[in-house]
Amino acid sequence: MRIEHDTMGEVSLPHDAYYGSQTQRAVNNFPISGKPIAPDLIHALGLVKKVAAKVNFELGKFDKIASPLKREEVDAIIAAATEVAEGKLDKEFPIDVFQTGSGTSSNMNTNEVISNRAIEILGGDRFNQTKKIHPNDHVNLGQSTNDMFPTAIHVAVGQLIQKSLIPALKGCRDALQEKANEWADVLKIGRTHLADAVPMTLGQEFGGFARQLDMAVEYAEAALKDVLELPAGGTAVGTGLNTHPLFGKEVAKGLAAETGVPFIEAKDHFEANSQRTGLVTAHALLKSVACILMNVGNNIRFLSCGPRCGYYEVILADLQPGSSIMPGKVNPVLCESLMQVAARVIGNDQTMTTAAVTGGHFQLNIMMPVMADVAIESVRLLVGATNIFTEKAVKTMKANEANCVGAIERSMAMATGLNPYIGYEKAAAIAKEAFKTGKTVRQLCVEKNLLSAEDLDRALDPKKMARPQ
Repeated sequence: MRIEHDTMGEVSLPHDAYYGSQTQRAVNNFPISGKPIAPDLIHALGLVKKVAAKVNFELGKFDKIASPLKREEVDAIIAAATEVAEGKLDKEFPIDVFQTGSGTSSNMNTNEVISNRAIEILGGDRFNQTKKIHPNDHVNLGQSTNDMFPTAIHVAVGQLIQKSLIPALKGCRDALQEKANEWADVLKIGRTHLADAVPMTLGQEFGGFARQLDMAVEYAEAALKDVLELPAGGTAVGTGLNTHPLFGKEVAKGLAAETGVPFIEAKDHFEANSQRTGLVTAHALLKSVACILMNVGNNIRFLSCGPRCGYYEVILADLQPGSSIMPGKVNPVLCESLMQVAARVIGNDQTMTTAAVTGGHFQLNIMMPVMADVAIESVRLLVGATNIFTEKAVKTMKANEANCVGAIERSMAMATGLNPYIGYEKAAAIAKEAFKTGKTVRQLCVEKNLLSAEDLDRALDPKKMARPQ
């Protein structure tokens, strides 16, 4: 262990840790869940500090402070922050998710790690209490937790949505559309209220699923737009105290260049510091994506149910034994996994909503760490579940054409095709009789000589019912 001093006194912490006293105090204060902040957020904090150091140097800020820094010292800060952004120092971020609500503990954790690592890069002693590169004066120059922590949240979530979620959803959409095209002529019975309805094609059904994923892509793209505005530059309350007037604009520009995500400076720093409306709206759209995935996964699960006593219109790949007691049973495991992920994201949205409603007071929201945690978790879960569902369920499933077609003639809903010929009431009577007798609608029409053979074939042609125009 080593002893460090800060404004509150002495703190004992691990000898080889890059973090310092403020991090250790937070570790001591918040032994809550044992879960540190997400790696994506750690990396985003590193990236934000890297760009901030570059911008401060370019704006001449390091020359105008009590302890000025030379170019090589600023370069050391940038190098250390780059290591954080690249995930090389993840183990130096031990603070629990459930910490101070502004994220100050994690912001100071980042400042301390970068400060000490920069000193080391310069060949100095990072354990020297008189630090040439100071975590507050230099690494945090022109910044506040109140603007930089939410900036890092937006950077983490924005990158995940653009680089991972949108491609995953598009991949699923394309796979579903491929099945829709492949099964364009596979006739089957539609279902409404879980009851037999008029004929359609399996391709039409999967085309509907593909369109749902199109909408999911649109929602994800809209969610991305909601996190593009960055609070950096507002400092403590939105006034920009102790920072350069161009800091926010240049940091946003730098982060856009680093990530390829079109981040911009917040239009109003008072709003950007005090509320997390963009993040809340983005997550609400992620919840909508989850609802779509839940629906598609559940429908495919139902379509695959059987194999002897269910619909069994699509055949999912056998991935693992489905029962510890029933030999040969195979379950729709990836559908179930996707649905569980969707349920978690929907639940996360309630956390996000509660944090926004109860945590946003005056110039600061004080529930940001948990908001960051659920947002990052939601995106990562959606990405992982969608990718595996696409590869191992959608792309590998097959149509059971025999079951699809075989159900058509047995369906009482075929009587709908008789409406233009004999009217709704007579057609309903035929349907009820078919149910009571076990005969098909076609058989009863022939027995009762209701229509000519030509009209009957026209009325009960499932292809024309599926494509009436």
